[in-house]
Amino acid sequence: MMQLDSVAIVENFWREVWQQPQNPDAIDRLVHEDFVITSGGRDIVGREPFKAWVRDFLAKVHDFQFHIIETFQNHDGSRVASRWRVTGRNNGLMGTQPNGASIEMTGTAVWEVGPDGLLRHNWVERNAFEVHGAITREDARANVF
Repeated sequence: MMQLDSVAIVENFWREVWQQPQNPDAIDRLVHEDFVITSGGRDIVGREPFKAWVRDFLAKVHDFQFHIIETFQNHDGSRVASRWRVTGRNNGLMGTQPNGASIEMTGTAVWEVGPDGLLRHNWVERNAFEVHGAITREDARANVF
């Protein structure tokens, strides 16, 4: 089996889909038609549902910025791990009221990369508990006055 430069494949995905200017339609070229993202223990299956999930996430964070921290792969490029950070302002993330609170979210993504270079599966974990607490604390401070 030929070794893939899967770090480049994943970082290209981050740049095209999540970094400015975000382009969820790039998903059509970058992920397999049966792509699965597992987020919060829930599977989102297929390109169209994944694009809708990305658009929904982007809509809930104003001034969205995506930062790649580090990315590395296993010996044959079939698995990639990537750490990332998102910053912006709350526009209803996690079911909260849009209050403009600053958001800084960190996460880790583990990717399965097919031999064709298409992304097949993404398992993502985020510091959602801490982010939710920061957003709601800001909301509580705003309601004091």
